[in-house]
This record gives sequence, C-alpha cells and structure tokens, in this order.
Amino acid sequence: MKKILAAFSLGLLVQVTAGSPTGSLIEMNLPSKFFNWNRGLHIYLPPSYSTKPQRRYPVLYLQDGQNVFSSAGTNCAFGWGSWALDKTVDELSRAGKMQEIIMVAADNSFARYEEYCGRHHAANAATNTAFENYSAFLIAELKPRIDRDYRTLPDPANICVMGSSMGGICSLVLVWERPDIFGGAASLSGAFMVEQTNFLYRVLKNYHGKPKPFRAYLDSGVVDFTGGDDGHALTEQVAAELRRINPADAVKLFVDAKPLTPTELEQTGLRRDKWSEAQTSQHNEFYWRLRAWRALTFLFPSAKSD
Repeated sequence: MKKILAAFSLGLLVQVTAGSPTGSLIEMNLPSKFFNWNRGLHIYLPPSYSTKPQRRYPVLYLQDGQNVFSSAGTNCAFGWGSWALDKTVDELSRAGKMQEIIMVAADNSFARYEEYCGRHHAANAATNTAFENYSAFLIAELKPRIDRDYRTLPDPANICVMGSSMGGICSLVLVWERPDIFGGAASLSGAFMVEQTNFLYRVLKNYHGKPKPFRAYLDSGVVDFTGGDDGHALTEQVAAELRRINPADAVKLFVDAKPLTPTELEQTGLRRDKWSEAQTSQHNEFYWRLRAWRALTFLFPSAKSD
C-alpha cells in the first residue's frame, strides 16, 4: 500500500497508509496531562471514510495499541506478529459480516500492569492510581479528541473497547464502570487472576443491582505458557456472572478448546520456530489474531443499511 504524509487536525505530522478498498492507518502522539508525556496512538479509518464525507462511524478503542495493526510487522510481540485488525476488519466489512468502524489503539507503557489492572485508590489516598489516570485519559482526553477530529458516532451504543490479557480485564472494568461511555467490551484471554481476582469476586459476585447496558465478548484458550489454562476457568465464571446480571444474549463466550496442530500451523504463516510454543500456549497475539473476528462481529454486527 502507498504511504503518504499528511497533516491532520491533531496538529501533528503523521504517516498515513492508504489504499482502496482497504482502510487507512494513521500514527501519531497525543499529549496527556494525566501522564505528563505523549501517548502513542494508531488510528484506522475505514475504506469509505474519504468517499462518504457525510457518513459517521462506530469506534473501537484498543489496548496494547503497538501490536494490533499490521503496520507493527510480522515479528513483533516476541515473534507472534500483530493482531492485524486492520486487515481483519477490512475483510469482514467487505464481506458484509460487520459494520465499517474507526479503530483507535493506544500504546501501552512501562506501567502496563498498573494501568490495566482496574485498581482504585483507597479512600484516604492522596493521588489517583495508574488505572484511574489511564481511564481518565481515555474518557476525558482521547475520546473527546477523536470525536472532535473524526466523524464518529459518539453515543455508547456505538463505542466499544477491546484488549487481551491485562488489556482484557481493563476493557471489562472500563465498560462495567462507565456504560455511559462504552456500550461494549471484548476480553481475549482476560487476566482475571490479577489483584486477587477482585473484579470477579469483589465486584461481579457482589453485584445485585439492575442490569448494566453493555454487551461483552469473552474468550480464552485452554493452555498457556505458565502451564495454566489461559484463564479458562475464571473466564467461564466471569461470563456466568455477567449473564446473571445482564440478558444472556448480551454476553458471548468462546472457548478455543484445542491448540493448532503442526499441519494447521503450516497454513497460518506463523514463523516455524514458534510452532512448538503455539502448541502449548494460546496466550499470545497469534491466537488473538485468529479469534478477534468473533469479537468484532459480535460488537459491531452488520448494519441493515448504510
């Protein structure tokens, strides 16, 4: 695809990867008062964005942004490659299996665990936690800027958030706490064991209020690099609690019950030196790349009309 340089309304010189009928990728940095440094961003605009100037689009916000688009290359993430969500969304929307969407991916940082774990400050604490600052960045800085500079559908029904592992639990905590902002979340191989499983045992299991107006996709494999189950058991429990709280059709669970065989791996293009590990761990970008279409078509089903 042809690469060009363009100045966008964020006031930065950015690189755009363009080509029809594929979407465009924009790389930029956004200053944040919550971090006191610039956050790396990767923005995907759908193929029709430049040809249908009156059209507005749903938005998917993504954690671990440096790994989610094909521009990251095939050797990123310890050789597992990117999620290639730009290519997946291009294919799904072209086939009429999901809506065209805008995607906004924020890079993680050296404080990834703290920013994604969902931890809140104690009542007597003088400062916010890293998660509270990250949440505030998404809600008070990033989303308003995206809504201002791009043709979005800004209401919760059209705004979702998605991540894997720590980014998965982060995404679910965000939609749980702010359904007035986010109408859906996807958690792939969510790390629900963190923080003493606080989200499951102290939040979900203790909740007996009204249904929350959001949709949730969860998945897991059954084996990971630690010798565990890729969070399978805890993911099942989280899905059960969400179905207790919300209508059953608002929660989708998929279990990838069997790692790929060498014969199957040969068809995927994964580096051969990763095959052995791919047969014993489903907690990586390779498997998330293969499973992401389920989350995308659940959160953004094909619209009846443009």
